[in-house]
Amino acid sequence: MKAVAVVDIKKELKEKSDKELIALCLRLSKFKKENKELLTYLLFEAESEQGYIETVKQEIDEQFEGINTDSFFYIKKSVRKILRNTKKYIRYSLNKETEIELLLYFCKKLKAMSPSIYKNNTLLNIYNRNILTITKKALNLHEDLQYDINTELEELNS
Repeated sequence: MKAVAVVDIKKELKEKSDKELIALCLRLSKFKKENKELLTYLLFEAESEQGYIETVKQEIDEQFEGINTDSFFYIKKSVRKILRNTKKYIRYSLNKETEIELLLYFCKKLKAMSPSIYKNNTLLNIYNRNILTITKKALNLHEDLQYDINTELEELNS
């Protein structure tokens, strides 16, 4: 089965009643964990973006604490998973400030991690790539926010 265009889906949804829309959303949430997580964000956490950011930061903290530091293979695997989850949470928000704040937090945790990321090129590349992403994304924000972000980036690079 081929998926229909978003425009067609939107037209069809406009014709549905409230009760039918609720049933469709609930059915959609049963199929994939990401659908349920997105609905949770939209219904419960979208009003308080700062609370959402703090929740994601706590989860990042927990994931970094759970990293198996026996070898760099396990560390790289875990760091990639944490980054993948962080980017998933960023996609839910669609807020540029949230994206930058979460990526900055990820980079701070990665840099503070033991053993040092400077002993492994892959981890260093992940770190540098995200710093570059933050720098590029910051250019689209207000000047005051750019200054704050650049200050935090300088702290990370020192």
